[in-house]
Amino acid sequence: METGESNNSNERGIISVDSPWCSQFRNACNPWMARYAYALIFLVANLLAWAARDYGRTALTEMERLKGCNGGKDCLGAEGVLRVSLGCFIFYIIMFLSTAGTSKLNQTRDRWHSGWWPVKIVLWVAMTVIPFLLPSALIQIYGDVAHFGAGVFLLIQLISIISFITWLHNCCESEKYATRCHIHVMLFATIAYVICLVGIILMYIWYAPKPSCLLNIFFISWTLVLLQLMTSVSLHPKVNAGILTPGLMGLYVVFLCWCAIRSEPAGESCIRKSDSAPKTDWLSIISFVVAISAIVIATFSTGIDSKCFQFRKDDTPPAEDDVPYGYGFFHFVFATGAMYFAMLLIGWNSHHSMRKWTIDVGWTSTWVRIVNEWLAVCVYLWMLVAPIIWKCRQTGSA
Repeated sequence: METGESNNSNERGIISVDSPWCSQFRNACNPWMARYAYALIFLVANLLAWAARDYGRTALTEMERLKGCNGGKDCLGAEGVLRVSLGCFIFYIIMFLSTAGTSKLNQTRDRWHSGWWPVKIVLWVAMTVIPFLLPSALIQIYGDVAHFGAGVFLLIQLISIISFITWLHNCCESEKYATRCHIHVMLFATIAYVICLVGIILMYIWYAPKPSCLLNIFFISWTLVLLQLMTSVSLHPKVNAGILTPGLMGLYVVFLCWCAIRSEPAGESCIRKSDSAPKTDWLSIISFVVAISAIVIATFSTGIDSKCFQFRKDDTPPAEDDVPYGYGFFHFVFATGAMYFAMLLIGWNSHHSMRKWTIDVGWTSTWVRIVNEWLAVCVYLWMLVAPIIWKCRQTGSA
């Protein structure tokens, strides 16, 4: 009897690939499927924050009834975004505190993470409503703290991306795939460098059309210098990290540079006229939708990548009843992601008014992107050089 009960318990924890998603949610505590439910909640929170910013005026009469809204004006615009963000942050922090340290399937905390959806939906709704009852002073304090939390999210995302690029390189250089992947590595690296150079040329054409655009010329030129620096260090005989990783990192830093320049306020003389037009066009709407989707996808993918943040690498194969990813880390990333989407929607400035269907626009947003680009290069170079420095110190001490 005990053996039968144990087998049934394990069957509930094992993920059935053939069964439909809905039945898995209904019949089992499924941590893999739970990820998508949390991502959906996060997406809805993003859309609510956007609605509070762009279309909150239509809800003004209802907001006037709430004590913390000061006649409705403190629950609209940037402050409305912060209130929705605060509710989302509290929800995921509660989930973080209640699931951190979960190591085995079928534990109470595992069931709480993967099930109890009616209770968690009610909890999320309550956490979304409560911030609208709080005074404006507390919301402004949260807005200040959210700057730091959003920075933590960017740092986590950066380390996750660099770790993935390093893992891809190590996989291609392993004995199992080295011969088979040699041509593919050269092909992908060449494509990456071509895209980087084309992107830099296009940015010169679009965003530095005249010599007076000194800041944009500096951003683009320095990105080209950083690309050359990463390639030179990676190909150094003592490092020998190959050509693929600097190429992929080059794509990332060129993308960050492009995002930074695109974040410059509308009306700047160095931005094309079509970008600074006051009306909302289909391109702005598509860009906004893509940006919101990217926030959710980035938070989702980073949240399940807890292994690259382990200080001690454990090569022991996982047991069948081990949790598939770190629940606490997953919810922590979503909590910082709630702060991050708030900063994007208000342009990292709670006193900055944003145009409809825009995201991450303003000089603060521009410099955040640029600093993120420079930090990415520094972290990547340190990951290349650190093992050599450590080895030299060990040899010197011996």
